[in-house]
Amino acid sequence: MQIEKYKIESHNESLLKAHRSKFDYSNATIENTESIVKKLTDFQVAIPSWALGTGGTRFGRFSGGGEPRNLEEKIEDIGLLHALNKSSGAISLHIPWDIPENPSHIKALAAQNGLQFDAMNSNTFQDQPNQQLSYKYGSLQNVNAAVRRQAIDHNIEVIRYGEELGSTSLTVWLSDGSCFPGQLNFREAFQNTLSGLQEIYKALPHNWKIFVEYKAFEPNFYSTTVGDWGQSYLYTSKLGNKAYTLVDLGHHLPNANIEQIVSLLLMEGKLGGFHFNDSKYGDDDLTAGSIKPYQLFLIFNELVEGMDAKGMNHATDLGWMIDASHNVKDPLEDLAQSVEAILIAYAQALLTDSNALRQARQDNDVVKAQEILQHAFRTDVRPLVAEARLRAGAALDPIALFRNEKIREQLIKNRGTKTVATGL
Repeated sequence: MQIEKYKIESHNESLLKAHRSKFDYSNATIENTESIVKKLTDFQVAIPSWALGTGGTRFGRFSGGGEPRNLEEKIEDIGLLHALNKSSGAISLHIPWDIPENPSHIKALAAQNGLQFDAMNSNTFQDQPNQQLSYKYGSLQNVNAAVRRQAIDHNIEVIRYGEELGSTSLTVWLSDGSCFPGQLNFREAFQNTLSGLQEIYKALPHNWKIFVEYKAFEPNFYSTTVGDWGQSYLYTSKLGNKAYTLVDLGHHLPNANIEQIVSLLLMEGKLGGFHFNDSKYGDDDLTAGSIKPYQLFLIFNELVEGMDAKGMNHATDLGWMIDASHNVKDPLEDLAQSVEAILIAYAQALLTDSNALRQARQDNDVVKAQEILQHAFRTDVRPLVAEARLRAGAALDPIALFRNEKIREQLIKNRGTKTVATGL
């Protein structure tokens, strides 16, 4: 299904007077509003193909109905989201959950919905039906050369799918590691993994990037073979200039200073992109900005400062993607909330007074430095985000329009109450 343009226009008309009042106030009190709104309009956050269904935990899954039954319906759902916010113009595919059997058809359908294809994602952390060899004891790290060969070939296959769709990057997340001391030799596991990644790297088209994603724990808990940003950086440094580290906000030990990690990776030219989510304990995959909005702002503050220092394009020079699990929320509403939170944090970072902050640091004025950051964080930038949507032809209040038009109810009517999105 699609949302007709006139419905968005009618929705906006009903909210326009109130919005204009709020935006005029923001425009009068915030410097460079036009520049910020332009950057917000250009900024796009990719939606993963596995995020359109109801997620779950190892204890259970509670479907909300109307989930997309195939890749075509997933593209349509992301198209709906993009029509609502005009900030979700890319889809990130996971293989083999969402294999494009007819790539030209899938590419055309995406284009009809205003979407491009972001990073491709491989899967060597699960055994698939009819899979010849098991990843129970690891994939690229495995002591069995045949298992390693299988994992390498799968990643190369994913690259080929991506080429047909117009993607230009591959994300590799490995669950490889160990649960108990003595289970594996750390150095051998590293060398096996590096050897496999080198072969995958050689298969990259000339204009592609590979993102090596790290995670501190789960499903292995004693050790993970790409366990932190330092290990990922080590791999990417050995691979070459097309290899980068990918930061998932939930893939750290508690209380890790993610903004410092981001700053250093950016400084070294090895930051590839992000998977946005939020957490209370670990890899909770909650709505971005729902638990730690100040941390999200601080991360963006380092990104804006670091990217500007390198002359990078905020919208295109890093990969931006949501990776969340919608356990108790409507997936599309949850994704809309995440995109909104990301844009808010980005806008707050854009209005940080970098010159004043630099001077406060030179003066060792800790109080002043804190005040500068918290002033930016406490500024209500929601009217700027809404204005960016309005100018792009999106809804002033995406979730309100989603509910007013009873979109989930229509999806349930069309697809049924018992559908399960592929990969879940």
